[in-house]
Amino acid sequence: MDALPATQPAPPAIGAVHARRLREVYRSAGWPCQDLLEVELLAAGLLERIVASSGHECMRVTDAGLALIAAGAQRNRARLSAHEALVERVAREMVRAGRVAWRNLTLRALVPGTAPEDPPQWCMCRPDVFSIRNTSVAEYVEPVVHEVKVRRSDLLADLRQAAKRASYLDLGECWYVLGCDARGRAIASPDEVPEGCGVLVLEGERLVVARNAARARRAALPFGVWMALAKSTPVAGFDEDAQGLLAANDG
Repeated sequence: MDALPATQPAPPAIGAVHARRLREVYRSAGWPCQDLLEVELLAAGLLERIVASSGHECMRVTDAGLALIAAGAQRNRARLSAHEALVERVAREMVRAGRVAWRNLTLRALVPGTAPEDPPQWCMCRPDVFSIRNTSVAEYVEPVVHEVKVRRSDLLADLRQAAKRASYLDLGECWYVLGCDARGRAIASPDEVPEGCGVLVLEGERLVVARNAARARRAALPFGVWMALAKSTPVAGFDEDAQGLLAANDG
């Protein structure tokens, strides 16, 4: 009776943790970790063992591994480009609405403690877009935070960070701006975003209000936020280029 052919083991599934290890090996001297992750990369042909004449062994990223790293870098650039494009769109919409807007500011906010009896704590946050009304009255600035998401996985990971969302709400109104997937559908429904936060959805070329945000806790801004705004450059207004042309024509 003929022997049955041996069943080949299924190749390991390569995920983000494998790609991260490949990048670490490529940037390092390639010393082996001798863990399961390394075994899976070796079995997949993404790493290979190199034995020196001294008998020491190191890891080397193969051509297939380099191709995987390059493909991941290309995907990250495309994702970043989509995110930055939507951030720019939101910032320009705020300027169009007569507000003063900043991108990627680092601001200090006060968030509740992890337990009810814990005192509030200061933390640093970095909203995608922060804007205030163009007014000379400090109590009328109506600060607004916009957090932009173009991937569903990024949104869900962000929503699990209650402290981060609390820091945004401490600064002013908090809005989540949801991009679209490859089929042109919103990456999430407004119901998935916690109450209190507004939701803007990209529909074609328009930003549509899917749910309004709760009124901001504060009207004026803390001194530390004012200092951060004073040190940063806001998004250019639509008439600034024209003003420059007028100044050039004065000569």
